[in-house]
Amino acid sequence: MHGYSVVLAGGGYPWRHPDWLGRPWEESVIYEAHVGLCGGFLGLAERLPDLAAMGFTTVELMPIADFPGARNWGYDGVLPYAPDRAYGSPEDLKYLVDTAHGLRMSVLLDVVYNHFGPDGNYLSRYAPEFFRDDLETPWGAAIDFRRPQVRRFFQDNALYWLTEFRLDGLRLDAVHAIEDEGWLPELARNIRRVVPPPRHVHLVLENDDNCADLLRAGYDAQWNDDAHHVLHHLLTGERQGYYQDYADDPAGKLARSLGTGFVYQGDIPPTRGAPRGQDSSGLPPTAFVNFLQNHDQIGNRGWGERLTALDGVDPHALRAAVAALLLAPQIPLVFMGEECGARAPFLYFTSHGDPELARAVREGRRAEFPAFSGSEAHPVPDPNAPGTYDRSSPWPSPDDKDASAWRDYYRALLQVRARLIAPRLMGARTQGAAELGSHAVRAAWRMNDCAVLTLYLNLHARDEQALPAAQRPSAQATLVFESMAGAAQALIDGTLPAATAVWMIEESDD
Repeated sequence: MHGYSVVLAGGGYPWRHPDWLGRPWEESVIYEAHVGLCGGFLGLAERLPDLAAMGFTTVELMPIADFPGARNWGYDGVLPYAPDRAYGSPEDLKYLVDTAHGLRMSVLLDVVYNHFGPDGNYLSRYAPEFFRDDLETPWGAAIDFRRPQVRRFFQDNALYWLTEFRLDGLRLDAVHAIEDEGWLPELARNIRRVVPPPRHVHLVLENDDNCADLLRAGYDAQWNDDAHHVLHHLLTGERQGYYQDYADDPAGKLARSLGTGFVYQGDIPPTRGAPRGQDSSGLPPTAFVNFLQNHDQIGNRGWGERLTALDGVDPHALRAAVAALLLAPQIPLVFMGEECGARAPFLYFTSHGDPELARAVREGRRAEFPAFSGSEAHPVPDPNAPGTYDRSSPWPSPDDKDASAWRDYYRALLQVRARLIAPRLMGARTQGAAELGSHAVRAAWRMNDCAVLTLYLNLHARDEQALPAAQRPSAQATLVFESMAGAAQALIDGTLPAATAVWMIEESDD
């Protein structure tokens, strides 16, 4: 980082699956992984057969661009073209991608184009024009995307990962912090031009602005924080921080998300006082990546608690939410460890060598998320302490029966998705969604073969939900999945049990 670099010649790796063209986006079931906690590039490659057998079709790597030290989330990267040496060599990364392709799995990479990390970034010394002096981001000086040289630098970086390492797509971090509205569509156009069909390349955004226009301008999907926040509130009852914006009429907000994508589509969230988002109706459900947890939503809590470790979460309601996530027409994302019911935290960790920077990060982290932090007597863990990283390993012991039961549950759901949902997704459209009660919704989609897929979901831990006759399944509907035995029959009889998800499908006569 502060020393010498090694420049390697491109090419030379003997690809075992050179004819791999990727998989259609509609087949995506994403597994987000931190490469370091998975044992590096080679360690993650060893885990891929089990993930593929479970039904995951896509692995998404948290950022791997070279960062300071050996422990980092990756968002402190300063060398965007260098796979971090703590995870292995460039050839090891190619081996990981190649192994995934041999298992018919795609690999996405999380890339950070909105800032550089604070430790080891010398770009400002020899190319100060790369940055703006009139604009700041939460992470420092803004990158000047008005300059063609800067635009080309990041465009070439995107193509580097897609061509040199044969990655199947990119997830662009926090693009709302990129101050040039025209660059993102330009990037998508250039990528599609250089890497055209029949190869499948997927471009996914994280964008707090809920800019639906970008999902009509070359990007496949966006991480849907709205869906996460309202589901989290329904499961936990939490109202602190941004969850305040989802605590009023949460079932109605969940129905809106299931039906049309974003919850906030130009509305004013209570905590912001200004409109947020654009109209996302008309977009396909696959334009949204939904999740119950991810690195941000766990790690940006002071103690990094997973849903399985929160006292207020009913285990049956959590199972119902998992069933809703994995069978919905939106693209599901699972954060590593969810599939085995991990209870270990995922904490924010770093390994900065500069004591002053380490102190600033520790204090800044505690101040940045006060609504999710611990007390003064029990402060959030020090990101720079090695033990913080060690505690974040999610892997259970081989004889953990609870972990085995969770794996079986995920496997069963993903088998249903592969058989009944994914083949019908291209061209699927919403048929409407509505709240049934304080914690209950009904949502339906017309699939590409005209079959109607319907979800009945009640996330209340105790109270069942009575259904009027007009909301009950038709006599022609058949059961796809029920998270609790007997729930489908109760539904037909007019009651949606507490903490339950039921999926039904009505085949078309055409």
